[in-house]
Amino acid sequence: MQVVRNFTVATLIALTGGCATGLNSSQEAELASYRANNLAVEEKNSGAAAGLGLLPGGGSFYGRAYGYGVVNLLLWPISILWDPVSGYDAAESINYQATRAHVKSLKKADLDELDSKLAADEIDMKGYTLEKRKVEEKYSYKL
Repeated sequence: MQVVRNFTVATLIALTGGCATGLNSSQEAELASYRANNLAVEEKNSGAAAGLGLLPGGGSFYGRAYGYGVVNLLLWPISILWDPVSGYDAAESINYQATRAHVKSLKKADLDELDSKLAADEIDMKGYTLEKRKVEEKYSYKL
């Protein structure tokens, strides 16, 4: 009876675990674009997260999914069927969020500097508009 219950719990986690932490295709494309433009932040190593998923709850703990980590720890060794994927997905999600925050901060700093130049009459409105367009282009992601 205990084996059936553990198998049922493990199956439910396997079916729902990846949905909670993975990126959608648009987010994956955005992160790839930021990586291509050397704007990405890597807080967590996705490969390490997948590797740690082979240890009892390791991928989940590394990916800051502590509740899943405890469950995966209790369900180890069967949790190695999904925890490497969950760990990888969680690391990618963390990196995506960190990258978005970093890009937003860089863009704001550039726009603030540009606004200061305009206020100090170091640049005219035409130059401001052209430079602002360059900043917008620099920090937008391209498909």
